Amino acid sequence: MYVRNYLFLFLLAYGHTGFSQELTVSTLTRVSILTVGPGDELNSKFGHSAVRIKDPTTNLDIVYNYGMFDFETPNFYMKFTRGKLDYSLARQRFDYFLRSYEIEKRWLKEQILKLNQEEVQSLFQFLEKNHLPENRFYKYDFFFDNCTTRLPEALKTVLGAKLALDPGDVGDETSYRDLIHQNLELNSWSNFGIDLALGSVIDKKGTPFLPINVYNQLEHSKINKEPIVYKDISLLEDHRPQSKTNFLLTPFFWLSIVLLSVLGITYSDFKNSKRSRWIDFSLFFITGAAGLIIVLLWFATDHLATKINFNAFWAFAPNLIFAFIMLKKQLPSWTRVYCYILLSLLIVTVLLWVINIQVFSPLIILILVALAIRYLFLVRFARLRQLT
Repeated sequence: MYVRNYLFLFLLAYGHTGFSQELTVSTLTRVSILTVGPGDELNSKFGHSAVRIKDPTTNLDIVYNYGMFDFETPNFYMKFTRGKLDYSLARQRFDYFLRSYEIEKRWLKEQILKLNQEEVQSLFQFLEKNHLPENRFYKYDFFFDNCTTRLPEALKTVLGAKLALDPGDVGDETSYRDLIHQNLELNSWSNFGIDLALGSVIDKKGTPFLPINVYNQLEHSKINKEPIVYKDISLLEDHRPQSKTNFLLTPFFWLSIVLLSVLGITYSDFKNSKRSRWIDFSLFFITGAAGLIIVLLWFATDHLATKINFNAFWAFAPNLIFAFIMLKKQLPSWTRVYCYILLSLLIVTVLLWVINIQVFSPLIILILVALAIRYLFLVRFARLRQLT
């Protein structure tokens, strides 16, 4: 019996192309979807999903994981930033998979699927074919093609019309951005950064793309008009310590400081008929740099989610150049026109928000108010200087 077990695993791991298709699973084999809870780091905040295939007759217990990438990839960070990094399907022993999340103290749930032997065999062959060196790599996309979305797609490919997938917790009015917000604190740098970097593309109706979404989707899905999940098991509980947010480190606190500083400095400048050049340089440089990053994410990467990002209106990239002009004591004659353009872009940003073209982080209200106050001051200051 042990010789047979080792032979099976050896052939599975080292078989040549198409060899795994000759291997058959027993009637006791079960397929399950593994869902991992969120971790502490940003890259693990949304959890993880994988497929488990277990055959007790051969001691086969493996996990197919579409979420793997190689840190040793040449130009790793550049490829990751530009959306050109290849992810791959990996195959690993279940006990290794379990242990890794046990160490991280994250919860792990298993949904055992109600599949017959033919369906299990077909899925097994599908995954093995996907694991071949020429098939295992794919261009990862956080929303539209990731380690989680590949699982229901695999089930649809194998099961066809027998499978009826339910939208789960993704309603008709739920956008991709809504689904992200459900998993992050509003007053957090991660949420603020995501809302800043991602464009209006993610404000359309969402589909299940996060692990918890697919978990809920499968809970309500059917195969041959029967529930596809016949058993739901909790393998690990969440034992992470409850983290407390320090308000003094939140974006709301620091953006409020920025707004109050702009208000105070602008009032002082107004009363004394002067202009604090350093505050103008800072505001223009920071918004210009942010705008340049947004434009690069929009046009210079393959990330679909960073396209059509109207944050580029208030974070205006040309400000990066104009910031150095603001260091001069004498402003050019066209300063008023430029500031009027900036004020118009602030108004357009608000209009796009109101008519739901793009949803912005509520935290940018503090930024918009600060910019509007300073731009209005500069318009008045430039006009007075031209009159004198």
